[in-house]
Amino acid sequence: MAEQLLMEDPTPARTHRRRPRVGHIQFLNCLPLFWGLARTGSLLDVDLRKDDPDGLNDALVRGDLDIGPISLVEFLRHADDLVALPDIAVGSAGNVMSCLIVSQVPLEELDGAPVALGSTSRTSVRLAQLLLAEKVGVQPEYFVCPPDLRAMMNEAKAAVIIGDAALRAALYEAPRMGLHVHDLGQMWQEWTGLPFVFAVFAARRDYLAAEPETVREVHANLLASRDLSLTEVSKVCEQASRWESFDAQTLERYYTTALDFSLGERQLAGIKEFARRVGGDEEGFPSDVHVRLLDAADGQ
Repeated sequence: MAEQLLMEDPTPARTHRRRPRVGHIQFLNCLPLFWGLARTGSLLDVDLRKDDPDGLNDALVRGDLDIGPISLVEFLRHADDLVALPDIAVGSAGNVMSCLIVSQVPLEELDGAPVALGSTSRTSVRLAQLLLAEKVGVQPEYFVCPPDLRAMMNEAKAAVIIGDAALRAALYEAPRMGLHVHDLGQMWQEWTGLPFVFAVFAARRDYLAAEPETVREVHANLLASRDLSLTEVSKVCEQASRWESFDAQTLERYYTTALDFSLGERQLAGIKEFARRVGGDEEGFPSDVHVRLLDAADGQ
């Protein structure tokens, strides 16, 4: 009789759904995009995977992530496989504070000189090369090394450095070492009059086709997290400053006056201008590469 009841049990088995695999850059510049996820409870709805920019770039391209931040250069190289999420990015409309050229000499003296490239951001490296070649008019000898400013300066006349290491360099190390600091966001804005986007958030097109509602839900949750974080930015900065080498006032200035977390018409114009200036076969994307944005009809 018990066996018969088991066979006739009408309760359907639960279907297991995999959480979306979402990337998170382990730099302070992305903290406001994710801080609010825990506050709203939506952190439980994602499989959050942390890495440096290069690691996340490769994971999204390989398909080991479904959604995440990706360096602008890598997004443009793989635009056929990715869809950008609107109104969320990591960029600046001028001084960005954490994407720098730090130099022992004026930039005009770098022609033929060794310049160290920090190995953690392909977009900042390419932007620095573009600015030095076309805005400044020099062609240094580049080499790649870990982003340690003192070690870089032992081997090079200048270095391209980003993220938390760049913040430390600009605020503490460069002044002590008597170095020149040049902000890549400010240099680009002065040159073109446009904002610069260092990273976009993107979903894989194959994941979007399979899980359109999930992609839109993650997008909405990221926007809500960003907005909550910026509304409560003093609280975010006070909490972060307990564990970081920057005080709360510095972090608040970084989040509210330097970084731009939006992706609208002006930012898209900046992306288009960057692609026009660097695009070609050697870069892996055409100068008129199409940036597809997620919209309400995608996946339906």
